[in-house]
Amino acid sequence: MILKPKFHIFVCASSRLTGEQKGMCMTKGTVRIVNEFISEFQEREIEDDVMITTMGCLGICGKGPVVIIYPEGIWYGKVTPDDVEEIVESHIEKGKVVERLLI
Repeated sequence: MILKPKFHIFVCASSRLTGEQKGMCMTKGTVRIVNEFISEFQEREIEDDVMITTMGCLGICGKGPVVIIYPEGIWYGKVTPDDVEEIVESHIEKGKVVERLLI
């Protein structure tokens, strides 16, 4: 039996259908954001509860980098690596949306 994570986090990686990564989100630190999420999950020992996936371009580059959290379907915009700790602590651990980042 496969266990489903409690949360699935998607981070825009500006990927095009060709697999090429170019665009706003990638140039604004997507890789660092993903790495920060992974570090936070490990530090808090919640890596079994959370899955993180990069995704293609959403076409709302002015709001990027974009982070989407399921199962709630919450969209965060203009996320920086410095925002990740707050997202994990507030949203993932306490169930409280980070209002200032909402799209």
